[in-house]
Amino acid sequence: MNENKNMEFVQIAMKYLPEAQEKLKEAGIDFSVDLIEPFMGLFLNVMNEAYELGKQDAQQENQ
Repeated sequence: MNENKNMEFVQIAMKYLPEAQEKLKEAGIDFSVDLIEPFMGLFLNVMNEAYELGKQDAQQENQ
């Protein structure tokens, strides 16, 4: 996956970070920068797979 696409995905994650922080706080989980790192990797994996699935769907529709 290209680095630019990953940066776009990180920007999306940052857009929703305040909401995620609030949900974690409500659940009694202290949020820290150390905590976000493994989840960011998971998020990027999910977004890359979703991107590829959407790309395949678009290619099939264009055939």
